[in-house]
Amino acid sequence: MKKLTEANARSFTIILIVVTFFIRLLIAAYTGLGNGESYYFRGAIHLDWSYFDQPPLFFWLGGASIRIFGLNNFGLRFPTVLLFAGTSWYLFLLTRKLFNAAAGFWAVVVMNLSALFTVGVACWYQPDGPLMFFWLLSTWYIIKVLGIGEPKPLNPKTESGKVYRLWIIIGICMGLATLSKYHVLFLFAGVFMFIATNKKQRHWLTHPGPYLAIIITILMATPVIWWNYNHNWISFVWQGSRAGTRNEAFKIHFDWFLRSIAGQAAWLLPWIWFPTVRQLFIAYKQRVQLIYSFTFWMAVLPIVFFTVLTLWADLQYHFHWQAPGYMMLFMPLGFAIDKALNSTDKKRVRLTRRWLNFSIYFTIITITVLGLHMVTGFWQSYGPKWVVSLGGGEIDPTIQGVDYNDIMTRFEKEGWIKNNKVFAGSTRWWLAGKVDWALKGKKDIVCFNRDARNLAFLVDPKTLIGKDAVLIGEAHAYNETVYDDAKPFFDSITRLPDIPIIRGGVVEEHLQVYYCKNFHQAAASPVYDDYPVYRQLNGLEPFGK
Repeated sequence: MKKLTEANARSFTIILIVVTFFIRLLIAAYTGLGNGESYYFRGAIHLDWSYFDQPPLFFWLGGASIRIFGLNNFGLRFPTVLLFAGTSWYLFLLTRKLFNAAAGFWAVVVMNLSALFTVGVACWYQPDGPLMFFWLLSTWYIIKVLGIGEPKPLNPKTESGKVYRLWIIIGICMGLATLSKYHVLFLFAGVFMFIATNKKQRHWLTHPGPYLAIIITILMATPVIWWNYNHNWISFVWQGSRAGTRNEAFKIHFDWFLRSIAGQAAWLLPWIWFPTVRQLFIAYKQRVQLIYSFTFWMAVLPIVFFTVLTLWADLQYHFHWQAPGYMMLFMPLGFAIDKALNSTDKKRVRLTRRWLNFSIYFTIITITVLGLHMVTGFWQSYGPKWVVSLGGGEIDPTIQGVDYNDIMTRFEKEGWIKNNKVFAGSTRWWLAGKVDWALKGKKDIVCFNRDARNLAFLVDPKTLIGKDAVLIGEAHAYNETVYDDAKPFFDSITRLPDIPIIRGGVVEEHLQVYYCKNFHQAAASPVYDDYPVYRQLNGLEPFGK
């Protein structure tokens, strides 16, 4: 490999992006959908203005893609893989402008080595893919108009035409980011804090440009606003409730806080997380420089907010919510790597190279082994059994990333798939999603639980009255929930033989099967007043009072 220089850093980055792009296409095509991806799938075939827990853009992109490439894993995930290639490119461009080209290359390398970004953000059908891309695209035009890293900043008085064009473009880009994920609020707040805390930038507070961008962003967010207006503002109520105590007494939970920090470190990889967080403190100390001040404000808000929030709110395992902040810190980290590799201190150079080599080998080997195991299940036959139970559960957690195609096999065998008098469902939103993906959306799907989430808006249960249902449960976890949650809505429920989930010739999971006759409204009971299906059958919105 040639020595990295300012002259060839761009070429090296392009090669890295192209190679990883095709590798991720293979991962996208041959690995199964996770719980969240399967749950989101129906939104791609049922296009709407917006959705219960996410804005609509990634649903729209997935919907367009499966109509081009077919209803398969590759088709659903292709936009994510493509957008991450763009995210990597803009990370390079931004880092090159703020620091140098070599730093840009290393920033892209580190992002591609971190566990969170290299697969979760880069491959999975999630809203994070478009969010990260349009976050960086917005940032690219923001630094242009603010003059950060520019040899000659724009003069708002003499170059007003160009200034207004840039603010219009920023508004459009931030509008697309808003249509991606609600995290964009931290992008707005970061830019505001940067402008407000730097004297030479405060003139933008009285300039029409930023407010024009905000107006454009709001106009582009009209689909989200319109959908929520017609559904009791449920998206904002739901997301807001996750930041609170959910009707429980306020209490500080240091265990949740420590779990969040440990989870972020694990998702990013501890040896990448620590130097990344270190850059946050360095940026704070060096904030007298515009570049570091900008980096600090763009990174600190999502990281600190979602971490501190866990002191009283149980965010569970959403360790990726801080991701936009970490992405911004990859830029100064790339610069720090470049300085270390070009240092006169030979020990520092040697340690940095070892750190990079270890990170590269670890990520490549881990992705290869996990990918092969998810597809073939070889570890169950050839690897130590204790490894697959590290998550504390009874089954190998990677089975959640396997498509439950055996469900379709059973539906075809029983004749249910072609029977218009039969629909499908479950008592858990994520398992309903797995069933929905296995059946490729050929059956209406209903979640019989108060936590039905997006699924409550995508199928009208009133159209299913009088039909039978096949409900799926997890044999190792939810033995009684079908009777507790679904029985009042049917004349009878009969347990049928389980569906074994087989991977690599090994039965790794059993799914319960229940045949439910004559779907109808449940008798009036306060127990079911907050069940979306119960409310919908009464002509009410799925969620609300």
